[in-house]
Amino acid sequence: MSDEEWERFLRESVTGVAGAPVEPSARAREVERRLRERSGQPEGWRTYSPARPRRRTGWYVTGLVAAVSLLIVGLSPQQVVGWVGGDDGGQEGAPLAAESEGPREAPGAEPDLRPTLAEPFRGSPAARWADGAAGITVPPAKATGWMDAAEVERALRQSRDFLVGAGLDSRVLRGERPTKAIALLNPHQKDVQAYLRTSLSSTAPAPKTNPLLLFSRFRPEQARLVGDVVKTRGRLTYREGKRGAVEVTADVTFVYPVTPADDGGRNAEVVRTIVRREVVMSWDDPAKVITEPGTMSLVSYALDMTNGGCSAPTGYFVPPFGTADKQPAEAHQVDPYDRSKPIDTSNGTTGKGCATATRS
Repeated sequence: MSDEEWERFLRESVTGVAGAPVEPSARAREVERRLRERSGQPEGWRTYSPARPRRRTGWYVTGLVAAVSLLIVGLSPQQVVGWVGGDDGGQEGAPLAAESEGPREAPGAEPDLRPTLAEPFRGSPAARWADGAAGITVPPAKATGWMDAAEVERALRQSRDFLVGAGLDSRVLRGERPTKAIALLNPHQKDVQAYLRTSLSSTAPAPKTNPLLLFSRFRPEQARLVGDVVKTRGRLTYREGKRGAVEVTADVTFVYPVTPADDGGRNAEVVRTIVRREVVMSWDDPAKVITEPGTMSLVSYALDMTNGGCSAPTGYFVPPFGTADKQPAEAHQVDPYDRSKPIDTSNGTTGKGCATATRS
């Protein structure tokens, strides 16, 4: 007799269901008595506890929850991290999302840690910034001025290429000519071409012809980059400009970790030169402005610079190794990581140019 039949037999014997046979009922009582003597259950015990079905149900539910959890982790691990540890702002060291709009405040304070050759960005908000061109946000393109959406997309891409060629190209950073960036400039824009000729050929440029106004350069015998990563944060925006042109504005901060060129020791000093640039570029309608395909005109350019030297311009950044940078009396203070305020251009298109950093 199966367990189910035996259970039904016992139940019907106890409840006195009509038609239940007499002999099985007597037998049931005998079996019950023997079981009671063996197990020590009290008189009147007649219940049956379906323990295994309940355990099976519990394991089923637990397994289902575990399977769903693994599926969620597989599909969206970042979201799970957010549930566990809060948003990016609450996770120390978590990469920042791309800058899609102007920030409302400066980044929070970081631990007071000195940069090292192994960790040149530690103790700095830039540690959470993207590397190189990845830190320059390019917005979605839509038809604007004389350009359709595809042409605007190309203009935005080339605008970022200009910033890469001017501020991230490793050869330019070593003091070489910024050939790729210059190739994107309208050769018919006379004032800019005159600036390029003067600034890149002079050994003692004037403040208004300093090549640093557009290009990031270090004198190789004085300073060298630590590693091959430059941290960046910023974005491009665009609108319709004069004569139907597409006017692109770049606002980007570059963080260059450098060390003395002649110091190869493990404990070499590391200084971060921080440069924020704002460059306005006009992609002109060739039917209205003399230009060449794939080139743009410069409308304006401005910068704020810290830890890059504040003496007479040399055409190169001069990090203040060994001693505190001697700032001129007119140097203004700036938090170089604060992108919530515009660059101060009260000193013309070049901005203040040199500033005392409240942190680096």
